Amino acid sequence: MSVSMIVEGKNDRSKLRRLLHEDIHILCTFGTLNNTKLESLRKQAGDDDVYLFMDNDASGKKIRGILRDTFPDAIHIYTRRGYAGVEGTPDEYLIAQLEKAGLEEYIIYPPPGFA
Repeated sequence: MSVSMIVEGKNDRSKLRRLLHEDIHILCTFGTLNNTKLESLRKQAGDDDVYLFMDNDASGKKIRGILRDTFPDAIHIYTRRGYAGVEGTPDEYLIAQLEKAGLEEYIIYPPPGFA
């Protein structure tokens, strides 16, 4: 199974890159979506299983809505309201959400006692 995860920005990608195996393609919207960008994301994702992980704010919800139409079979991952986006979400919560989405085999778990 090939997996692509779509996030909003490069800081989100950097945060998740530390927690996910390199086999996962992490694609960025960079906060803007137009037909050209959507087509580019579609081509990059190809036949991969697609996961959408946006911030829980107005902008993230808008982007998720547009991507939902482009990737109707995508699995949605959510961060908790009040966290400063995906990049500001604690690793433990991100890991729990990734596990909930069924991505355990791709998670790079921090060593015990690591903060």
